[in-house]
Amino acid sequence: MDETIFGRALTELRDVAAGSLAQAETGRLIVVSNRVAPIEEGQPTAGGLAAGVLDALQTMGGLWIGWSGEISAEGSRILPEKQKGKIRLQTLDFAEADYQQYYRGFANSALWPVLHYRSALARFSRSDYAGYRRVNELFANAVADALAPQDVVWAHDYHLLGLAAALREKGITNRLGIFLHTPFPAAAVFMTIPVHADLARALCQYDLIGFQTESDRRAFEDYVLREADGHLLPGRALMAFGRVVRTGVYPIGVQTEEIREQAEPPADCPQMARLHRSIGESKLIISVDRLDYSKGLNERFLAYERFLEQNESRRGSVTFLQIAPPSRSDVETYREIRLELEREAGRINGRFAELDWTPLRYLNKGFARQMLMPMYARADIGLVTPMRDGMNLVAKEFVAAQNPIDPGVLVLSQFAGAACELKAALLVNPHDPDEIAAALERALSMPLSERRERHAEMMAVLRRNSLTVWRDRFLGDLKGRA
Repeated sequence: MDETIFGRALTELRDVAAGSLAQAETGRLIVVSNRVAPIEEGQPTAGGLAAGVLDALQTMGGLWIGWSGEISAEGSRILPEKQKGKIRLQTLDFAEADYQQYYRGFANSALWPVLHYRSALARFSRSDYAGYRRVNELFANAVADALAPQDVVWAHDYHLLGLAAALREKGITNRLGIFLHTPFPAAAVFMTIPVHADLARALCQYDLIGFQTESDRRAFEDYVLREADGHLLPGRALMAFGRVVRTGVYPIGVQTEEIREQAEPPADCPQMARLHRSIGESKLIISVDRLDYSKGLNERFLAYERFLEQNESRRGSVTFLQIAPPSRSDVETYREIRLELEREAGRINGRFAELDWTPLRYLNKGFARQMLMPMYARADIGLVTPMRDGMNLVAKEFVAAQNPIDPGVLVLSQFAGAACELKAALLVNPHDPDEIAAALERALSMPLSERRERHAEMMAVLRRNSLTVWRDRFLGDLKGRA
C-alpha cells in the first residue's frame, strides 16, 4: 500500500476520533429509510426500528425522511414537512416508473434475494438499477435541502446503498452512516450482482457501516480486501476507493420491560379469550413472519408434518399457529408463496385433523403488537426458522414476552442473526425437517427447571443488548466516539 495514502488514512482516523464528536455534538439527527413511521399520537409504530428511531429523534431532535407509500401521477416529488415536538417528518411520493424500477425492481428483485443467499431468484436489469440510483438521488436531494453543517445522517437498509455516494457528489462532508438490517452475503454471492463493484464503491462513501453480526461484517470486509484492493487499518477500519470507512457490529435489540408489559392483556380482551377457548389445554406453537421466501415457511410446514408423523401421541394436544401477513403482494413470487402455503396447510390439515382438532392454523393477516405479545406469552414454543435473516426480532420478542416463572422454549434457525446471541435457544438447521421435528418434541418435553435456566440466560443477553444500546452505540460511533 502506498505510504502516502496510508499516512493520510491514519490522519483521517485520528481526525474522526478527535474532532468529529465536537462537530456533531450539537447537530441534529437525520434519519433516512425507505418508509417512515407515523409521528402523530395514537398511531402505532411497527416494530423495533421505528421505536428506536423515534426515541432517538424525540431525544435529540431531528428529521426522518422516507417514502410516503404513495404513487404520484405527477412524478416523484418531495412533500412538505410535518412536525410533532422535536420530530420533523419529510416524505416523498414516487412516480410509477421509480416505484417499479427502484422498489419492485432492483431493491426487491435483485438485492433482496442475493443478500439472503437466494441468487437463483434474483432478477437484474440495467434499467432497474438506473431507477435505483435515480431514487437514491431523490432521497439525497431531500437530505441535502435539509442538512445543516453539524447534522449527522443515519440511513437504513439495502434500499439506500447509494445515498452516501449521491450526497458526496453534491459536496456533502457531514458524517454519514448506514445500518444494514439484512444479512451481507459472502463475497462470491455478492458478486452475482452484476453491479457489485458500483455498490461496494457507493457503500464506502459512508463513514460507518453497521452490520447485525460479525459474520456479516467479515463478509463485507473480505469482499473489500479481496475484490476492491482495500486495506485494513487500525481499529478495523478499511481503506477503499480512496476513503476510510469504519465497520461495526450492532445487533438490534428490543425493549424487554415494555414487551413484558404488553404481554399481559386486559382481563376483558375478547381476542385472547377466543384464543384460549379455541386452544384449550393444547400446547401452542407460534410462528410470526412476513410472507417471504427467506423465512422458510414451506420448510417449516413440512417439519411440523414430520413432527406429527413421528409423535402420534402429540396429535390432538398440539396446535401450530402460523401468522404470515402479506408482503409485496404485487410481486409474482410472493403470490406464488402464498398459494403454496395455502395448499400445504390444507393438505396437512386434511391428513391429520379431527372433528375437534385443527393441527395447523395458517392466518394470512397481520396483528397489532398489543395482540401479538400476549399470543407469544401464551405459546409454549416459538418456532423461528428462517433460511437466512439479518436478526429476526420475533425471536427476541417471543423470549421477552414469556412469563419467567413458566417460560416457553425458543426453537431458532442457526442462520438467523439472533442465533449469535440467543445460544440458549434450541438451534436448528432450517433445511432439516427431522432436526426441527426433534427440537419440537424436546421443547414440549423440557422440564421446567431447564426452561427457566434457558430463558434467564437469553433474557440477560436481551437486557445487555437492548434497542437503546443498539441505537446509542451506533450513533456514538458515527459521531466519533469509537
